[in-house]
Amino acid sequence: MAATVKWLGAPTSKAWLDAAIARPDLVLIDHAHCERKAAGAALQLMFRYPAEPGLGERLSPLAREELEHFEQVLALLKGRGMALRPLPAPSYGGALGKAVRRDEPARMLDSYLVAGLIEARSHERMALLAAHSPDAELQGLYGELLASEARHFGLYWLLAEARFGREATVARLEQLALVEAEALTGELASPEQVRMHSVGVELGS
Repeated sequence: MAATVKWLGAPTSKAWLDAAIARPDLVLIDHAHCERKAAGAALQLMFRYPAEPGLGERLSPLAREELEHFEQVLALLKGRGMALRPLPAPSYGGALGKAVRRDEPARMLDSYLVAGLIEARSHERMALLAAHSPDAELQGLYGELLASEARHFGLYWLLAEARFGREATVARLEQLALVEAEALTGELASPEQVRMHSVGVELGS
């Protein structure tokens, strides 16, 4: 098992991978929600900072791509006789949201980096599923999306570095990466709780 992403504070555990492989339907439905939320996050930043130079030009294509991925996952669900439905969300997104500072411009930096960390974790876990899922169709889906997830993380990194400088960006990213890893610490109470961003990391690795 191997899928290392440099800026993540801890790698995903085998327990998460085993749970995700055992309930691919839940992970796939949650994946669709994640793509929709990622598009919404990009749009939210565009509306929050309309005067930020170059932001709209960079994030509009990202939002469109996320929606294309959403549609791609929806089509796969439909082909398998499944429909998109609400799922109880893990505490991951909320924990990261609480770590975002409320004063500007710190809020902007944290928002970029949290969005990037979510993309980085998605990339890491999709890489694991692409490599280890016994379902060839899902292997293909996750493998196809890897490059874009990595690119999205890179874009948020570049936005942060261009606006705040490398030193400040790296220092804050290291702090938020610890928060991100902590948000994934623990064990699932039930296999039914597995999600793309449910708990399951190897601390101290």
